[in-house]
Amino acid sequence: MSAHFGRHPSPGPLPLGGKSRGFTLIEVALALSIASAVLVIVFGGLRVGLAAWSKGEARASELDHARGVLVLLDRALDGAFPYRFVAPEQRAVRILFDGRPDQVTFATLAPPFPGSVPIAFTAVSLSREAAGLTLRQQVLPNLLALDRLAPVLVDPETTGVRFRYLGEQPGAWQDEWDMSREETIPRAVEITLVGRAGASGGVAQVLTVPIRATMP
Repeated sequence: MSAHFGRHPSPGPLPLGGKSRGFTLIEVALALSIASAVLVIVFGGLRVGLAAWSKGEARASELDHARGVLVLLDRALDGAFPYRFVAPEQRAVRILFDGRPDQVTFATLAPPFPGSVPIAFTAVSLSREAAGLTLRQQVLPNLLALDRLAPVLVDPETTGVRFRYLGEQPGAWQDEWDMSREETIPRAVEITLVGRAGASGGVAQVLTVPIRATMP
């Protein structure tokens, strides 16, 4: 019997190690866990960044609002004038400037909200009320009745107001300026405004307004 030798197809190259293998369930689970952890870290950082940006925007908005209010008050107080009038309750000539820690009333040459017709003097009242910073103004000469007038501005975002007044002596700040005792208006007014507690926990802004017309 003769042996018959046939040609058989080559089995092809074997994978490294001699065996072919796929990913096991443990390897797939580990890869998914790593991918999930990376996604959590990425989105967590993005969330923190967005929160910080939002707080920064809110604080900037509050600061801009407080600065706008201070500019309005600065303009009015910068034009304060020792306007003489007859106080109805006292029947005596007084200088119109009455200051308390939470309210100030004065005459100014620069009203916060000028009318269509130029007026020499305007009485202005700034006060802290339940609705927020409240501003009233009245054309002079008239019977002073600011408390009975509707406000021209109510700012609910300004929840705290404090005024101080500088006397003749340098550094002599006082909490009140009683027009029944004072012979002139203060040399300067310090204004502290506190904004509504928001993302930044409330914003406090301080402005000192020098008054040039201190003599009648």
